[in-house]
Amino acid sequence: MKKVVAILCAVVVLFGCSNTTDDGLNNINGPQDAPTGVTLVFPSDDTLCNEGTNLTPTESTVYFEWQPNDNAETYTLSIENLSTGTIEQYDTLDFIFPVTIERAEAYRWFVNYELQGEIKESAIWNFYNAGPGVQTYAPFPAEIISPSMAQTLNSTTSVTLEWSGSDVDNDIVSYDVYFGTEIQPSINASDISANQFTVSVASGTIYYWNIITKDAEGNTSESGVHQFSVLD
Repeated sequence: MKKVVAILCAVVVLFGCSNTTDDGLNNINGPQDAPTGVTLVFPSDDTLCNEGTNLTPTESTVYFEWQPNDNAETYTLSIENLSTGTIEQYDTLDFIFPVTIERAEAYRWFVNYELQGEIKESAIWNFYNAGPGVQTYAPFPAEIISPSMAQTLNSTTSVTLEWSGSDVDNDIVSYDVYFGTEIQPSINASDISANQFTVSVASGTIYYWNIITKDAEGNTSESGVHQFSVLD
């Protein structure tokens, strides 16, 4: 709470200074912030969040924070539980917003706002909400890089699958690659240490793939099935 009070005080000082020194400067120099997306602050990306309040054995209140943007009238905060796929969205005028979430769970979050009919989005960050007595955490689901979801590729005989992995414990040991023409593909390669793998493909075919990330403690996570197609 001290952190929140300090930030709010800083904001008051900032706007106080702006009001006393304006003198039309904003009209000369343009808006304070460019009309780009929001910059996230907390919870940090790929980290373990230990700063919740109102703690219970199963829940805590986390204060989501991002840098204010002069172009935004309201913000939409989106939080996804990576275990259940449940997404909660909150509209707010503030740039610090408390949300009660489950402990010992992985989450993905981002913030956006609308400007002249266009949605401006922040980066997407992952974090684990710390849980009581938990000594190790499963890796975050692998982030698919290429081919992207539903991408169409020119005719070729091979495709390199690429992804990235992260883990708050920094103990990822390998990946399993599931790949094939079935919607639920079977395993194609196991215990891959690299973040890419080349597969053979045929023209005029739709392919499905997903990545299982494994850490040193035997924890796993699944990227979810992605799809791409190869033209004739």
